[in-house]
Amino acid sequence: MLKGLQDKFTPSYLLLPPGVLSDKVREAEEILKNCTLCPRSCSIDRTSDERGFCQTGDKPFVSSWGPHFGEERPLVGRFGSGTIFFGSCNLGCIFCQNYTISHLREGSEISFEKLAEIMLALQRGGCHNINLVTPTHQMPMILRAIQIASEKGLNIPIVYNCGGYESLHSIELLEGVVDIYMPDFKYSDPEMAFRYSKARDYPGAAMAAIKEMHRQVGDLIIDRGIALRGLLVRHLVLPEGIAGTAGVVKFIAEEISKNTYINIMDQYHPCLKAFDNPPLNRRITEREYRDAIRMAIDSGLTRIDGITV
Repeated sequence: MLKGLQDKFTPSYLLLPPGVLSDKVREAEEILKNCTLCPRSCSIDRTSDERGFCQTGDKPFVSSWGPHFGEERPLVGRFGSGTIFFGSCNLGCIFCQNYTISHLREGSEISFEKLAEIMLALQRGGCHNINLVTPTHQMPMILRAIQIASEKGLNIPIVYNCGGYESLHSIELLEGVVDIYMPDFKYSDPEMAFRYSKARDYPGAAMAAIKEMHRQVGDLIIDRGIALRGLLVRHLVLPEGIAGTAGVVKFIAEEISKNTYINIMDQYHPCLKAFDNPPLNRRITEREYRDAIRMAIDSGLTRIDGITV
């Protein structure tokens, strides 16, 4: 019997030439001294305990971790996705579904060594990947932990599970480290992005970042049901077209790839300040979700999570 890709797959970070990962860590940590890790470009010195929009310093700030079985099936497999939830966020979504972590900042600072050990423990538990949730504002700390963990035997794919509000330079720095990029694409309309997430430049930043992610890793490769490498895009449908689904799927189909694996998500429910901001004070209707799926199909996208096209 021929072996599948899983049997010979080696994560990107283990294929880097000697010294390259160390150079990436140093370059990323240098950014913290005048922080431009995300498009907000707060330009504060996080190494001197100055705090910008994300309110985090220069140590890993982690909320929780463990095998996760609620992610997309190619990430979950049989033994789960090794998920690490990082505290705080570089976005300000008033409807955040994980607001206790992102807004209320549940979590604590830990050492780089502890973060590396968490990665190794998830691997020992059989997880198919290391799933970094909301990593954008903690990218340098994550890179250092990956370096430590890789020297101690980490050898499963890294999933960069981000909000889509990324600095192009930061994503470029991750080339050769991340195997699976999983960005949100939240809005196609700058005014909606500003009104609900305090980020008018979100659409442009997300488009540039997703293009770079796809350049690095290509379309999602799945072997025997398990994702190994590539791009997986998430889009949360919001009431009354707030998310601009038509613009999102058009961009992905025309400027990324019609073979992009995309999850059009229907699980929106009001949280945090959404109750005071109609129409976000209600769940989406079945009709709104069907319309979003139809837009994706009509755009030419062929790999919609859970949908046979």
